[in-house]
Amino acid sequence: MPRIPALATKDGGIVLRVIDRVARRRFGAVPEPMAVSAHNPRVLWAGLVTELFAERVAKELPVSVRELAVYRAAVQLGCSWCVDFGTMLQKHEGLDIDRLKSIDDYAESPLYSRQERLALAYADAMTATPVTVTDEQVAELEAEFGRKGVLELTYQIALENMRARMNNALDITEQGFTSGDACRVPQVTPPPPQAG
Repeated sequence: MPRIPALATKDGGIVLRVIDRVARRRFGAVPEPMAVSAHNPRVLWAGLVTELFAERVAKELPVSVRELAVYRAAVQLGCSWCVDFGTMLQKHEGLDIDRLKSIDDYAESPLYSRQERLALAYADAMTATPVTVTDEQVAELEAEFGRKGVLELTYQIALENMRARMNNALDITEQGFTSGDACRVPQVTPPPPQAG
């Protein structure tokens, strides 16, 4: 149980009721970090706006690169809520979640592409305390993804560091998005191939 309990939807007013409805439709449940943040509506709004804009600007990188880097930061920081939610997001993007079991061996694993390995190493370097990012690492990322891609990747990893550290501080743990009843949202099914 979190150090600050989740605010019940009925106690959160109209804003939390709207958030509840949207979140249940999108994720199958209200993410607990949102329900905890609802005790301070300004913090809740700041988080919602940040997440909405972060999602909308994530256009430069391949989805697998971005999602794996964010997931790696969550793993490195030991945020079980972020790992649970991140796995569900990858599943809904149609990504191979079985390979997440080998995330610690990404540097040598054939399950990860060169681009993914670069992003995962960057996530490790950004998440380390102190940060261990090098000029060479950023130059290699820029050659691979361009400046816009490096900035998007940096922002997404930094945002995950904030999420994971906040969840860890408040003891918000996995919610069952990948293993329990919390997420009943159907997986995205790709359209059948067109006959040509």
